[in-house]
Amino acid sequence: VSAARRSARALELLDLVGLADKAKAYPGQLSGGQKQRVGIARALAGNPKVLLSDEATSALDPETTRSILQLLRDLNRQLGLTVLLITHEMDVVKQICDSAALMRKGRIVESGTVAELLATPGSELAHELFPVTGTATGPDRTVLDVTFHGEAATQPVISQLSRTYNVDISILGAAMDTVGGKQIGRMRIELPGRYEENVVPVGFLREQGLQVEVVDATEEPLLVKEIAK
Repeated sequence: VSAARRSARALELLDLVGLADKAKAYPGQLSGGQKQRVGIARALAGNPKVLLSDEATSALDPETTRSILQLLRDLNRQLGLTVLLITHEMDVVKQICDSAALMRKGRIVESGTVAELLATPGSELAHELFPVTGTATGPDRTVLDVTFHGEAATQPVISQLSRTYNVDISILGAAMDTVGGKQIGRMRIELPGRYEENVVPVGFLREQGLQVEVVDATEEPLLVKEIAK
């Protein structure tokens, strides 16, 4: 590759990652985020089909992290580039990933689109992405984890449940966020009474397109994991 072509390609890539004005800067004159952008530009020099990004934001402040993630998303769309992002930060997954895979001891234990994972009963990744906590506040209580996604996430389903069945509902915890432009989240709620007394309200939630997981049901001496779409 000629010197002229190399120079032109370098300037092209610096412009692509927002560093056109830093072409003559020394590494020591760049911030951490700018150095990451240089690394991305260098990786793109050979026109790869896949960009491997290993913990690209682990040492960056929140604002710089957001800018780097936005850059990766823009490159994904502009270049039709697949980005394989390795991270331990669940917020990063929520902000940028279309699909995700969970690895343990070198093996993939679950994978799929983020939407599919959130709709998968018992998904570890779904629980990590939207963690909720809380235990029953007293005897004869039923605790449910309710996952909202799609159109159901924009509907006042919990208040409808309370009005329809005249039931007092306690919210023990909730985690909501926007993923891929859609509001998604999980909520842990408590219903008065044993599970067998709440079969109809639970059925109502499922009829609304929600995923309902029974976390604690007092008719069983041990933790109950009844999962259904």
